[in-house]
Amino acid sequence: MTSRMDHAGRRERLRAVAAERGLDAVLVTDLLNVRYLTGFTGSNGAFLLRTDGTDLFGTDGRYTTQAGTQVPDVELVVDRSTVAALAGAAAGVGRLGYESHVVTVDGLRALEQAAEGVELVSVRRAVEALRAVKDPDEVEALRRACTVADQALAELAAEGALRPGRTELAVGRELDARMLALGAEAPSFETIVAAGANSAIPHHRPDGTELRGGDFLKLDFGATVDGYHSDMTRTVVLGHPAAWQTEVYALVRESQAAGRAALAVGADVTAVDAASRDVIAAAGHAEHFTHGLGHGVGLEIHEAPGISALGAGTLAAGMAVTVEPGVYLPGHGGVRIEDTLIVTDGEPELLTLTSKELLVL
Repeated sequence: MTSRMDHAGRRERLRAVAAERGLDAVLVTDLLNVRYLTGFTGSNGAFLLRTDGTDLFGTDGRYTTQAGTQVPDVELVVDRSTVAALAGAAAGVGRLGYESHVVTVDGLRALEQAAEGVELVSVRRAVEALRAVKDPDEVEALRRACTVADQALAELAAEGALRPGRTELAVGRELDARMLALGAEAPSFETIVAAGANSAIPHHRPDGTELRGGDFLKLDFGATVDGYHSDMTRTVVLGHPAAWQTEVYALVRESQAAGRAALAVGADVTAVDAASRDVIAAAGHAEHFTHGLGHGVGLEIHEAPGISALGAGTLAAGMAVTVEPGVYLPGHGGVRIEDTLIVTDGEPELLTLTSKELLVL
């Protein structure tokens, strides 16, 4: 399938970065970065960007037809040793950027041999930095991914699929199947279904535990559409909630609202985390919120920026991020509420639209 994304525009942005750093070319070998810049979705591909515009895309013979469809506007090099072939094609340049976080020690030696006489310069995560700010096509893909997840959960709840007696595994498999039926390419990650005491485990893997009346049920899941991932968590109660459940849920909801409100262009990621975390700490549950507030989401389920007390940097318009505080009470249960949002010059755009009212099933 030919992508609707503006890959040529992305390449021009990377070309500007390369020129600013005094590079003559950049060799991109991370497959997701290759996809971002070209649209190619196969398992073997690399991209050589030159500042003079004479770019090359490389893959092997298995993907010749696919490359012609997905990357029609870049000259194709077909070679089983794709990276070495493109590095060899760069032998005439002066300074060649490479992705040092992707290339192994042995791979670097191979690059040095293939691009003999070329100065190799790490570009670190230059493409990931571009990916952190989504363009309109990416935001639309994220919207569709979030819509699929919203609809899948709504259908399961309406049909009574979230009920006592069912197992976590059964619910998770049905949620995954529903997302696929609604147009997802795949779940964004292994769906988390956590009932009762398991809901106090932030990343519990669903098992044969049966849902019971009076339990919290935590559902953390997402859909992948056009390669872009949604991410949402909702926590419901099976039956009449106890007072402690209502209290904990209200606290997490207040914390999540504070985190969403702190999303603004120029906001430091540590300040956004603090805005949400301080609400939980003030209620005496600081030790029960054990992870960062959120993360970027896009072609990967976890990508830049990281929003946590240990994060670095500020938010920019177009960043897609999650806000997902939680309170986890070991042996009792836990609550997490998570949304995917787009940072804008005004109010952040909420993409996951499922209600955050405490749902009692």
